[in-house]
Amino acid sequence: MKWLNKIPLPLLLFIAIFLGMAPFPAEPQPHLLEKLGMLANGLLIKPVDIFDLFLHGIPLTILLVRITRLVINSSQNSTTVD
Repeated sequence: MKWLNKIPLPLLLFIAIFLGMAPFPAEPQPHLLEKLGMLANGLLIKPVDIFDLFLHGIPLTILLVRITRLVINSSQNSTTVD
């Protein structure tokens, strides 16, 4: 997963926020929240809705994985062996 470390964190953050909050203006709510609500209610059955969930959710998922890896790596590097 070295490719994940090559993506600049500010760019990844921008893309995750931009696609997570799209469309603009988000009325009545952003697509990601709408699709997650449909998934929770069992209404996410159309292929276009499933694609929308992945399109708007993948950048946020990648961002969370990247941040988790940073935290784990920094905690492993700060631990000293006596």
